[in-house]
Amino acid sequence: MLESPEVREGLAESLPAQATRAAFHSVAVEVPPTRVSSLAVAERLGISEEWILARTGIRERPVAEPEERLSDYAARAGAAALERAGIDPSEVDLVLVGTLTADEITPNAAPLVANAVGADFAGAFDVGAACTAFLAGVATGAAQIESGRARWVLVVGADFVTRVVDWEDKKVAPLFADAAGAAVLGPADGAHGVIGPIVLGADGSHGESLVIPNVERKIRMDGQEVYRHAVARMAESTLEALDRTGLRLDDIDLFVYHQANARITTALGERLGLDPERVVDCIERYGNSSAATLPLALVQAEHDGRLKPGARVVLGAFGGGFTWGGGVIEWGGSGNA
Repeated sequence: MLESPEVREGLAESLPAQATRAAFHSVAVEVPPTRVSSLAVAERLGISEEWILARTGIRERPVAEPEERLSDYAARAGAAALERAGIDPSEVDLVLVGTLTADEITPNAAPLVANAVGADFAGAFDVGAACTAFLAGVATGAAQIESGRARWVLVVGADFVTRVVDWEDKKVAPLFADAAGAAVLGPADGAHGVIGPIVLGADGSHGESLVIPNVERKIRMDGQEVYRHAVARMAESTLEALDRTGLRLDDIDLFVYHQANARITTALGERLGLDPERVVDCIERYGNSSAATLPLALVQAEHDGRLKPGARVVLGAFGGGFTWGGGVIEWGGSGNA
């Protein structure tokens, strides 16, 4: 049924006349304390630790204990991010959790996280885009803020990937890890930078190259196909996002990519001609925790002093689906850190 002119005018008046710019206000992580070394993984697979290091760059990875819940880690990361931003949970309008390993098929992780952090007035839903899910969540949250439909958005990337790993598969077992990270997005106020263009892409024709079957629930991966597309798609989306801003590669202070595999990160940097010092690489100690790797890398860059207020940062990710994305942000710092 068509609305009357009066209804249409009322709806128009309820929308913001001018878009609000969105920004990161904080980032925080929660990582399981249990560590599994590549030596232990290698011994189980009957290969050498050097074989794993040469192919992945991973020396150890955090692994959640069987009784631990992903939603608890996601909630603790979210609570820490809210505290760092100085935002009361009651102010949060939307909670987004990017994950492929929620504790149950339903409920989704996001309503549990919203409840746990005290975001009692927030909408909540999960984002399913594999390793691209955190970046997709940032794009969604920023759009909600820019449109005036939300003011404060909590975006979480959390995965316990080791729960879907076949520990006898040497193509998969050395790579994956468990972690959670979160960011608070809100209006840009001059002190917290701005979220610029985020380019997202997908190609479902390659879905079988990285798949977790519904019955078996174990990762199966064509490593070479994933490697080839990951490097190409993250490079392309980086350049497309920069093109939308008018910036060049040389204008960017830091490149923060999904920590999939050290060889992918190195190849991506070489393809774009980037100085390695401007590319965050923290996979050696954290492995590939899927949707959690971008907030992990941001926190690592803050800790080592490379991510500073005012820094221009490229974010990039690639995951199963295939899904991918690239974006440009200006960093404003992490609230009360």
